[in-house]
Amino acid sequence: MTEMRLFRLGPDGRDVELPGSTVALEAELQRRVEASMEAMLGVRFLASEYPTGPWHRGRVDSLGLDEDGAPVIVEFKKGADSGVVSQALSYLSWLLSARYEFEALVRRRLGAEAADGIDWRNARLICVAAAFSHHDRVAVRRLPERVSLVRYRVFEGGLLSLQLVEASPGTPGFAADRRRSRDEREQDAVVRTTGQAGLEVAPACLRDLYGELDEALTAWGDVEVNVLRHYVAYRLLVNRASVVFRPKQGALLVYLALTPDAVALEEGFTRDMRGIGHLGTGDLEVRIASATDLEKAAPLIRRAFESV
Repeated sequence: MTEMRLFRLGPDGRDVELPGSTVALEAELQRRVEASMEAMLGVRFLASEYPTGPWHRGRVDSLGLDEDGAPVIVEFKKGADSGVVSQALSYLSWLLSARYEFEALVRRRLGAEAADGIDWRNARLICVAAAFSHHDRVAVRRLPERVSLVRYRVFEGGLLSLQLVEASPGTPGFAADRRRSRDEREQDAVVRTTGQAGLEVAPACLRDLYGELDEALTAWGDVEVNVLRHYVAYRLLVNRASVVFRPKQGALLVYLALTPDAVALEEGFTRDMRGIGHLGTGDLEVRIASATDLEKAAPLIRRAFESV
């Protein structure tokens, strides 16, 4: 089990460890995360304690939609509970059978555009608990579903830590809707087979460049690589980078989770994307067309992942 230790500099110049603890009530943790879910987990909050009906006989702790448009179920446990993963998987079964209900909820809370853009191929589960067993972590690695195990701790001074301890990227399309047309399903298969949307039509030099970029983006621990229809997302708890292929331009566009105000923008290389619609997530665009560009982008990539 990974461990996080938190220290505060004392008046004598020495660091003193802050003892971590768990919440007294599960609802306390749930309310706190729900209030800032987008900042903490990259998920837009939709509903709390949502009933699953008589067959599944339960209530989903939290429902949300992540920054890539995927439906999300979040389950909370104040301590360690070996049943949290199986419970969440049961709720995922309900979610996939309640597509129209979920879409209506998204439409009411987030609008028609968000509802129309839901990515049902990549539904996710996030389990937040004080600890997870070895068996939980091994099981998650074997699952075809996208599951993230997040360990929490609370500290004095109102501090809350969230640490990703295990994640399964899942198998894109495992929950594909059977009502989708044959053409749509075949297109999804092409994307999964080729690995990255747009890469199959890219020149060899761009594919080689992407290989080096992928290494740079996955060098920061257990980075989840999520292949979507129009871009590839790189995430820890939230998206830190998105890659869009531009074969006709001979370039890769990387969108980083960095504030453009903190970067010296360079025309033709970096761009402030706030208020400008684009594929992927992230406010800073970095254009990479050569190994020199990639080398120049390395400090920005580092900052995007170190800012977690």
